[in-house]
Amino acid sequence: MTDKNTKDAGRNTKDMEERFPRALWVRLFIYIAVGHVFAAFIYLLFEVGAK
Repeated sequence: MTDKNTKDAGRNTKDMEERFPRALWVRLFIYIAVGHVFAAFIYLLFEVGAK
C-alpha cells in the first residue's frame, strides 16, 4: 500500500532544496532594506556629530 502523501513529501522536499520559498525571499529583502536604512541613519548621526 503506497501512501500518496509519502510520494508527494519526497518531491516537495526536493523542490525545497532547489528553490527557496517566496516568504524567505521577502523576509531577506526586508532585512537587507532595514539594515541599510539603519546603517544610513548611523552614518548620518556621525556626519552631524562631526560638525
